[in-house]
Amino acid sequence: MKLSDFKFDLPERLIAQHPADPRDSARLLHVPPAGNFGDLGVRNLPDLLQPGDVLVVNDTRVIPARLTGRRAGPKSEAKVEVTLHKHAGPGRWIAFARPARRLKPGDTITFATDFVATVEHRNGGEVTLAFAGDDIYVAQGLAAHGVMPLPPYIKRPADGESADRENYQTLFAARDGAVAAPTASLHFTPALVEAIRARGVDIVQVTLHVGAGTFLPVKVEDLSQHVMHSEWGEVSAAAAARINACKGRVVAAGTTALRLIESAAAEDGRLAAWTGDTDLFILPGYRFRRIEALLTNFHLPGSTLFMLVSAFAGVERMRNAYAHAITQEYRFFSYGDASFLERAVRAAAD
Repeated sequence: MKLSDFKFDLPERLIAQHPADPRDSARLLHVPPAGNFGDLGVRNLPDLLQPGDVLVVNDTRVIPARLTGRRAGPKSEAKVEVTLHKHAGPGRWIAFARPARRLKPGDTITFATDFVATVEHRNGGEVTLAFAGDDIYVAQGLAAHGVMPLPPYIKRPADGESADRENYQTLFAARDGAVAAPTASLHFTPALVEAIRARGVDIVQVTLHVGAGTFLPVKVEDLSQHVMHSEWGEVSAAAAARINACKGRVVAAGTTALRLIESAAAEDGRLAAWTGDTDLFILPGYRFRRIEALLTNFHLPGSTLFMLVSAFAGVERMRNAYAHAITQEYRFFSYGDASFLERAVRAAAD
């Protein structure tokens, strides 16, 4: 597959800069396996689900992972910006740094008088930081000095740090560790969850700590050469049992939940308790093991996520769906509208 196969023109005006208010007032494009697309709203999601379905949601919580500090130098203190993206052990994080080329092992970065880290290693634009304390020290420092790592395509003044900390967090957020939101779940409200459960749908929580690598562009034309950043995830034994007991479809709320379940599922689609890192890169031709429907936002041209939805619903089908969404002026990306994709057959019958 080639990167150019997944490019399309997107008017900049359709890139959402603010979330829908209320959250479940966002639009929803229904993409069935064949036939016409449905222009609906997120509040119609319960009507698209069926009694006996299981809806899998990601309960990761976004941390204020973006920091600005100073590196001590021989003549002056140089400004350094870092975005933590993967936990590497007690008090240690892998981070994207800018400018990374000026950092070397042993350098100290001061984010505040009470919040300091040392560069352990540099690899291109990434550094491994050892903070001057344990994970509690890091959590307290981020709470006091970090900002929410909003995506780079949100190009507007901050709505106020307190507003972004609330808006860029899902209703299900429970476990600290993500540096990007599982954005499909940003649409959920208590009323929507209640309506889904009243429909006879079980909602199961799993964890995938989304990394900032999700925003990195694909830079190679030959997609076999692209390397995905790994992300840590967990499916508990109880969650696996509830998914295995599903009498209807297993529906993923977001590509993060989908990638985690597909990473954890055996060849026959069954799940057991699973913990570890996943760098699963899904392209057309991938054989889906367990997920049969997907709620997801609209993704960047040429992104690994647009490749994933093209693998899920079909390349031509998704090209047509996105062309329809652009014509109808759906809002794109993290704070944008949603789509509901259905596969033609059950995964077990592939």
